Amino acid sequence: MRYYELTYLISSNLPEKEAKVLQEKISALILESQGALGETKELVKKKLEYPIRKQGAAYLAILNFHLNPEMVENLEKKLKSENQILNFIILIKKPEKITEISKKISVSPISQESFKSSEKSKKVELKEIEKKLEEILGE
Repeated sequence: MRYYELTYLISSNLPEKEAKVLQEKISALILESQGALGETKELVKKKLEYPIRKQGAAYLAILNFHLNPEMVENLEKKLKSENQILNFIILIKKPEKITEISKKISVSPISQESFKSSEKSKKVELKEIEKKLEEILGE
């Protein structure tokens, strides 16, 4: 299973309660596809930068979930069939815990010290190369 993020816009013509029901319906679609839900952010009404389907505002919803890649296409079809969803995008995402761990590993004090020591050895080598070049060129 991969980790995905679904960001979608729900028509502002719906009352907020109905928009929340639609949000729950989308979560149920993921569960029906044998997915697992992650973090769900609260609906937020936003003014759109440009109109979508002649609407200047919409509810913004963000949902993180795990799903088999084969099932994503079916999810997209179901989302397209929902008339109240103005637009959506599904992104592949790395789980935050994994990215936090990888940041800690790559910025450990030991690796920084070894990097600094290798940098010093490169400078020494460059000075030696310059001296040998001067000898060869006879300057």
